[in-house]
Amino acid sequence: MPIRSMTGFAQVKGQAFGSQGDAPNGSLGFTLTLKSVNHRFLDLHFRLPSDTDSLEMKLRRLLKEKLARGHVELSLNLERAAGNGFAMNREVVGGYIAAFRTASAEFNLTSQPPDLNAILRLPGALESGTPSAVGELESAVLATIGEALSRLNQMRAEEGRSIENELRQRMAHVREAGDGIEKHRHAMLRTYSERLRARLQELFAAQVEPERILQEAALLVDRSDVQEELVRLQTHVRHFLALLDEVGEVGKKLDFLLQEMNREANTLLSKTSGLAGEALKITEMGLAIKAEIEKAREQVQNIE
Repeated sequence: MPIRSMTGFAQVKGQAFGSQGDAPNGSLGFTLTLKSVNHRFLDLHFRLPSDTDSLEMKLRRLLKEKLARGHVELSLNLERAAGNGFAMNREVVGGYIAAFRTASAEFNLTSQPPDLNAILRLPGALESGTPSAVGELESAVLATIGEALSRLNQMRAEEGRSIENELRQRMAHVREAGDGIEKHRHAMLRTYSERLRARLQELFAAQVEPERILQEAALLVDRSDVQEELVRLQTHVRHFLALLDEVGEVGKKLDFLLQEMNREANTLLSKTSGLAGEALKITEMGLAIKAEIEKAREQVQNIE
């Protein structure tokens, strides 16, 4: 499986039938929508009709099997036929009215009839179908979710391929800049050699203690080469490209590698600060490497 983006959208329509069979006035249509964006973990949100707790649990399990990361929103909208209306839940509505009258009597409120419009908007006051219709709706939705997930992952995979192509281009630029730094590394070493020679002459002329001379020399030698950073940077690039070929969740690993690459680039730049002449090109290429890494990190944030 290629890498996938965490951004995607899918929408499918389905049909369920209630207790009235296949008659047009007994039909119940629905639209199932899936939307996902980037997130550190798998974050599921559902917008379902009331009395569908069992359906939500089953959908949650299926989504966890097919998706690894992302903020995912699933919504289910019902489309009833003209003859498939609502029925009042007498027990629930009666309970609301009784509670209203009890509260009025207990707190000595002005006796007024309860607002029926407000009561019918309360949870459970209206029923949209029989228990068998609810069961058939659940079956129809579960039969449709597979297609919705397939479309969602197809879109995520398509965007993932686009992100992968861009990331490979970024890594190619990082590698090219690293090769360019290697070509100019000798100029940098000559610059530091001249600095070291001049500094040692100053210290000898000033008759500084030998220990101080050794410290100064060690400091300049430590800053005189970026070979170690270049080797680690190129190693990280190879590892990064290998991860792009792996199967499964790689977004967090790629992000970690880019952090390591950015650390090497910062060290490289700190070693080349203050250089002039031909060695200044190393600083320019180091900045180019950091720019490529930052652009890559923006893309990696959306990889599953």
